[in-house]
Formats: sequence, C-alpha cells, structure tokens
Amino acid sequence: MKKSLTLVLTGLSALAATSSAFAADNEVNVYSYRQQYLIEPILKDFTAQTGIKVNIIFAEKGLVDRVVREGKDSPADVLLTVDISRLKEIVDAGLAQSVKNDILEKNIPAHFRGKNDEWFALTTRARAVFSSKDRVGKLPASFNYYDLAKPEYRGKICIRSGKHPYNVGLIASMIAHDGEAKAKAFLVGLKDNLARRPQGNDRGQVKAIHEGLCDYSLGNSYYYGKMLTDKEQKSWADDVFINFPDQESYGTHVNVSGIVIAKYAPHKANAIKLAEYLSSDKAQKLYAELNFEYPVKPGVQPSELVQSWGTFKADNIPLAEIADNYEKALKLIDEVKFDL
Repeated sequence: MKKSLTLVLTGLSALAATSSAFAADNEVNVYSYRQQYLIEPILKDFTAQTGIKVNIIFAEKGLVDRVVREGKDSPADVLLTVDISRLKEIVDAGLAQSVKNDILEKNIPAHFRGKNDEWFALTTRARAVFSSKDRVGKLPASFNYYDLAKPEYRGKICIRSGKHPYNVGLIASMIAHDGEAKAKAFLVGLKDNLARRPQGNDRGQVKAIHEGLCDYSLGNSYYYGKMLTDKEQKSWADDVFINFPDQESYGTHVNVSGIVIAKYAPHKANAIKLAEYLSSDKAQKLYAELNFEYPVKPGVQPSELVQSWGTFKADNIPLAEIADNYEKALKLIDEVKFDL
C-alpha cells in the first residue's frame, strides 16, 4: 500500500488539495485504507455503470485524523477500511452518519451492520488456524480456539502481536461469548504455548511453520490465498492446512472490511449509490476474486480457490458486540503481558 497516494480513477489529474476540486455533483469522494490494486478495478466498474466519477485517496494511516481536521468542510463522502476496530474508530470520532436503505438492508445481514446502520460490512475474512501438514495434519471439526491454550500445545504456536487488531477482535469475541475471566485464562495459556515471542505478520507465522519453528499459527484466511498465488510464498502455504475452529460451538470468528458514509458527505446520494453497488452481486464477486475474501451478500460465492478450502460455520455474533468489547480485550492483553 502506498502512503497517502492520491488518485482520480477516471483519468482526471491528481486530486487537488482544496475542497473546490470536489465541487461537481456527478462524483463521489472516497478516503480508503483498502489497497489500490483491489479497489481500483471495482470503482472503475462503478463509474462505467453509473457515470459517477470517483475521486479517491489511498493511505495507510491518518485518514480519520484528516477528516477530523477538515470538519464540516471535509470533502469525504465515503470511508473504506478493514477491521471492526477501524470502523468503531470512525464512529467513535463522530465521523459517520446513519443510513437507512432498503438495498443495503437486503444485501447485508443485520449482524454485519452497525447498531444504527452507521457502517456496513462489505467482505469477511475468517481467523483461521494453520497446522503443519507433516507434523500435525488436518485438525478435527471439534477443534476450537481454546484448545490452543492446552498444555499439550506447549512450544508449538506462532502468532503476531496480541495487540494487532486481528487478534484483539478474536479476544473481544471471546469476551462477548464467555466473559473476561475465560478470555484471560485463554491468553495466559496461549502465551505459555508460544514457540517464540509474538512478531511479524500472519504470513510470517506460516513461514515459521514451513521452517519448522512451530506447528500451529493464527492467521486471516485471505492470506492463505495470497500465499498460494505468490511464487515466493507458495511453498509456505503448501506446507500447512487451513482449519476453521469452533465448528461444533459458536463458529469461526470472522472480521470484516466495511464502508462508512461520512457525516458531512457533500455527495450523500452518490455515496449511497456507491455503497449499494459495493454490496451488489458483481462487486461482491470482484472482491472475492481479487482478494480471496468472503462476500457478505448471501448467495454470492467465494472464488474457486477459496471454495476449495471447504465450507465452514461462521460466528454470527453481531460485530457491534465485538466492537463493544474491544477495549476490554486490549486491557486483558496488557494485563497478561502477552507480547513480552
């Protein structure tokens, strides 16, 4: 992802720094944490279908602060991001507006929407467990996340920082389901079972399994697709099975990418049209093919590669409940000194 990369997707010149660049009515202004390679093809198709020009800013960080600084004069119509924690951050900053819309309600299940329809999920990704093919094999359907804290897994698990949003979201879901005490006990047991101090990213943990440093890791499902289609990382992915925990209980924890209509959106009608399009069959299929994510719209199938991993039961707890427990999860991770 390129920092603060500014593009106009319909062949216009680079986005101007002043609000006057956003004056036209037949356009929509997007601030995006999502990567350029993924979003550009989808938004180009939106423009081709609707004639609405898309002005977009890509960034790794700082977009929320930017919208706060811009205040009521912000040109932002739409914010695109990943992870329930970032959606929560936007809402908590007072930058979102509630949108009641029949198409969005039809396309996006209720547990993938904000409490007051102030955000909408567009894709999901599962928090999977990867296991060594040679040393472990495929895990049974009875396997659950809590198993990773059992003594028999001592020294066999690799994981990225406990404070990474992907892991915080999982712990927040555990708190929502089972309370803080059980979630804390899980963190203590998981820490005791680590083969090394938390480090790197999700793909780095699969590489560690490939190198024999550990036998299990936690990682988002779409990274498996990325590794399988990357000639330099395919050997890592070939050495592991992807497993979907909690199939006999709550279901596998999933997180999302999502969209927010900005509070002061100058082109609100076009922003809603974009949200509707992104929840449509075509856009959902594009997301699935380009980034190995799961569509949120019922009936739209994942890519063939993702389908080859098999079906699984996803936890259908409202993501808003996970967001409500996010700070509690962070506190527990600090209390057990997970990353130390």
